[in-house]
Amino acid sequence: MSVKECTHHKDKKRKLVRRLFAGILIFLFVVLLTILLVWAILQPKKPRFILQDATIFNFNVSAPNIFSTSIQITIYARNPNDKIGIYYDKMKTYANYHKQQITYYTQIPSVYQGHKDVNIWSPFVFSNNVPISPLNGPDLKEDQQNGGVWLDFKIDGRVKWRVGTITTGHYHLHVTCTAYVPFGNHLGDGGIFVGNNAVKYQLARGCDVSV
Repeated sequence: MSVKECTHHKDKKRKLVRRLFAGILIFLFVVLLTILLVWAILQPKKPRFILQDATIFNFNVSAPNIFSTSIQITIYARNPNDKIGIYYDKMKTYANYHKQQITYYTQIPSVYQGHKDVNIWSPFVFSNNVPISPLNGPDLKEDQQNGGVWLDFKIDGRVKWRVGTITTGHYHLHVTCTAYVPFGNHLGDGGIFVGNNAVKYQLARGCDVSV
């Protein structure tokens, strides 16, 4: 093969590679543009969460400022979108006292939530002998005198949106449900005994949701 033929062959190969690369870029651009247009037209809404109730099996403080907790919560989650489904993944729930985590992580199973669908989760949040930060000591002492505390029940995880056959990447989900929890498992205002000295409180409190 002559030098001229070899050069011509290489030029044809470069042109083919450039065309192939340009075709891939155009295809990706069209797909991305389609997703953005669908996204803009449908305007997805973030899911709605409600803390429906809390059943207290154990919630006590022992000296010096040690939490022991066993609470079952019921979480209502609704997809408000007409044409968009939601995938929930790597969900975990726990409880905070004054921004300090006082329970272990409890996993919530992954699930797909269709249009306008509702899911109900009833996880336990629990811990044994968790020390409270000295910075929260004065507030805890005051709360003990008042007979209960405000807790933030947290849900952290990831969501993906599904529109037809198109599924987006992951987005971080953060949910905060705040509720007043009496100490012990004695009957407080609005509570009912549900067996084994457990007390259930109907709450129906809306949660803050960030996606």
